[in-house]
Amino acid sequence: MLKTRSGVKKRVKITWTGKIIVNHSCKKHLLSNKSKKAKWRNKYWVMLSWVEKQKVKRQLPFA
Repeated sequence: MLKTRSGVKKRVKITWTGKIIVNHSCKKHLLSNKSKKAKWRNKYWVMLSWVEKQKVKRQLPFA
């Protein structure tokens, strides 16, 4: 039986066109030590590469 990886399900968003996007890391805590530029750079979602996309699709069989 195929199961969906719940960790991947929580961290990944699939767009209407089938692209897979994830949030940047390093944006949850210890933000006072980071520069404004570093925090701004991690503001938006990022698209995964083709290789990473294949790995995620294997872990989300029903998406």
